[in-house]
Amino acid sequence: MPHFDLSGISRDARGVAHYDNRPDSLVAMLRATVVGSPGHDAIVDLDGSGRPDRRLTYRELWDAAARVSGGLRAAGVKPGDRVAIRLPNGIPWCLAFFGTQMAGATAVPVNTRFSEQEVEYVVRDSGSCFIFEPGACLPQGTPYVVDRIDPSDISAIFYTSGTTGFPKGAMTTHRNFLANMESCRRVDLVPPGPFRNLVSVPLFHVTGCNSQLLPTCEAAGTTVIMPQFHVQAFLGAIDGQSIDVLCSVPAIYWLAINQANFRDFDMTKVRRLMYGGAPTAPDLITRILESFPNARVSNSYGLTESSSLTTWLPSAYSVTRPESVGVATPIVDLKLDGVADGVGELLVRGSNIVAGYWNKPEATTETFSDGWLRTGDLARLDAGGFVQIVDRKKDMVNRGGENVYCVEVEGVLAAHPDVFESAVMGVADAMMGEKVGAVLVPKPGRSIDIRDVLAFAGARLADFKVPQYVVVRSEMLPRNPGGKILKKSLRQTVEWGKPLR
Repeated sequence: MPHFDLSGISRDARGVAHYDNRPDSLVAMLRATVVGSPGHDAIVDLDGSGRPDRRLTYRELWDAAARVSGGLRAAGVKPGDRVAIRLPNGIPWCLAFFGTQMAGATAVPVNTRFSEQEVEYVVRDSGSCFIFEPGACLPQGTPYVVDRIDPSDISAIFYTSGTTGFPKGAMTTHRNFLANMESCRRVDLVPPGPFRNLVSVPLFHVTGCNSQLLPTCEAAGTTVIMPQFHVQAFLGAIDGQSIDVLCSVPAIYWLAINQANFRDFDMTKVRRLMYGGAPTAPDLITRILESFPNARVSNSYGLTESSSLTTWLPSAYSVTRPESVGVATPIVDLKLDGVADGVGELLVRGSNIVAGYWNKPEATTETFSDGWLRTGDLARLDAGGFVQIVDRKKDMVNRGGENVYCVEVEGVLAAHPDVFESAVMGVADAMMGEKVGAVLVPKPGRSIDIRDVLAFAGARLADFKVPQYVVVRSEMLPRNPGGKILKKSLRQTVEWGKPLR
């Protein structure tokens, strides 16, 4: 029996699956919501403590964005031009994004954590002719909405987080956005009826924009936006704002649940809870289920290049399949390439796959082939269609000819009662080529006995997979906005010392 609704799906001449009867553009989508629910709260901005600061109804959102569009037009922005958005989370970001769409231009959300050198690169590489700068007033003009937008037009360029060299701009079409939004509805991330979706992650990232803000707008729900993450404000917002939907990484839920005053907040209104981006210990999933008793808890996997969602683990499998990121969303096809010992590179096809990389024809050819996206992730794909991500292709450790998948080792380490998070990577070795190293962060209030952790790992892993170098640090591991550990940064700073065995 299918896990999701598969009705109303057709395939084009290349075999790529599409949802039928979708709007032509994000502008058409928002217009339909405004017509049907003009007075519903669209966006609520929170202050730093998690209290409401400003709100817009859908009619107010439309009118304000149309004035921004008119301001862009007056500034000389034409359809197809690129417009950079350097704003932090909040209503101005949303107005800049929708105003750019109404002008027929292409939004370029800029990672607010980028260095000035990276920001300059993104603006220059994208050829942005206008920049929404933090602290500056939004442009205002006579309300303007472009007459026609084609589904294949580039709606936004999301630059990857630059974990390996300068970031690449993923060209996301209106069709890509709309496919992902429908997938969010069909996998049940978007609940029926009125709902409130808390955005605690950056809007410049595809999770916050593509899988929270936009699907919520289409469903006439309310997007509640945190300007930045603080755990007490997060808990206060869930309770005080009657939040129905949460999306974050496992470490955030662990941090929230372990606050001394967690039980002072009402979590019973949460109906959907999604996690992803890192290995998750089964005991944490159990605690999440206990702490959010009315929530359907699901894992997911996605990339900037897939417009966000690629696979989804239905809540019915959250306990029985904790190692899996789920099955393909309704318009996604999956296959493995270069399979050895059941593991191969995961390839993805669907109408959610972006049009390629901006100004990067060689990288586009390397990553996109005949409609298929090479994810760079190594995975297992079982007979039931369930996917297990075992490593990044570039992160795999080759220890004397034996492949060690870092995510597999990290999953075992995460299950140790004293380990909060870990990063596993190769350490250069003259004889073996590489040996396995691990950076461990203890849970707050606990300490790590390295020998005990290695014994724990040794009981669950083959000997050659058990780390031989271990570093313990008190600081959280560096992560990109999608929750992925920045191993390049770690490699540049960690001092491994002598091998332990």
